[in-house]
Amino acid sequence: MSMTEADRARAPRRRDARERRDKLLAAARSEFAARGVDASLERIARNAGVAIGTLYRHFPTRMDLLLAAFEPRLQEFLGDATEVAELDDPWDAFVRYLENLFRAQAGDRGFNDFLSRRFPGSPETERIHDELCHQIGRLLARAQDAGEARPDITLADIVTLIWSNGRIIDATAATAPDAWRRHLHLMLDAYRAERAHPVPEPPLTEKQLYDAMVDLSKAD
Repeated sequence: MSMTEADRARAPRRRDARERRDKLLAAARSEFAARGVDASLERIARNAGVAIGTLYRHFPTRMDLLLAAFEPRLQEFLGDATEVAELDDPWDAFVRYLENLFRAQAGDRGFNDFLSRRFPGSPETERIHDELCHQIGRLLARAQDAGEARPDITLADIVTLIWSNGRIIDATAATAPDAWRRHLHLMLDAYRAERAHPVPEPPLTEKQLYDAMVDLSKAD
C-alpha cells in the first residue's frame, strides 16, 4: 500500500515527537537521579531543549513523567528480583534481594525517593509498591520459615531500613559511595535468628507504615 501525501506529512511530525519525548526522558532521568522526585520540571524541559508546554503535552502530570522515566530501572529490578527469589538458600535470596534494592537506591536519588514514599493518587505506583512489598514479604517469610531470619522482623522493619539507607546514601555519596553496604550487612547480622533478643518497641502497623510513607511524599 502506497503512502498518501497526508501520511508523508505526518511521518516527520511523529518522528520529531518521538525525539522530543526521548530527550525529555533522558533529561528527566538525569535530573531525578541528581535531585530526587521533586526536581524542577522547568529545568527538565530546558535541559531537553523544549518548552514546558511540550513536556506537559507528552507527560500531563509529574507522576506520568516519573513512571516513564523509572520504567526501565523498575523492570530491570523486578526481573532481577524474580531470579533472586528462585535461589535455593532462603537467607542468600533475602540478602541478595536487599543488596540489589539498596544498590538501586544508591545509584539514583529519584529511585531512592520513589522506594521510600507512597503516592496514593497514582494507582500504578500503588501497584508497583504493592508488588515490591509482596516480594520482600515472601523472601522474608522464606528466611524465617527456614529458621535463618529472626521471627519478629516485619515488612515495616525492612522499609525503615530503606529509609535509613537513603539518609546514609545522601550523607556519604560524595565521600564514600559504598558505605551503605557496611550498614546493610551490620543490620543483616542483627536480623539473623541466632541474634534475636526481645526489643522494647513493637513494629509499625501496616497503617502506620503506609501513612508514614504518604507523609514523606508530602514533606517537600
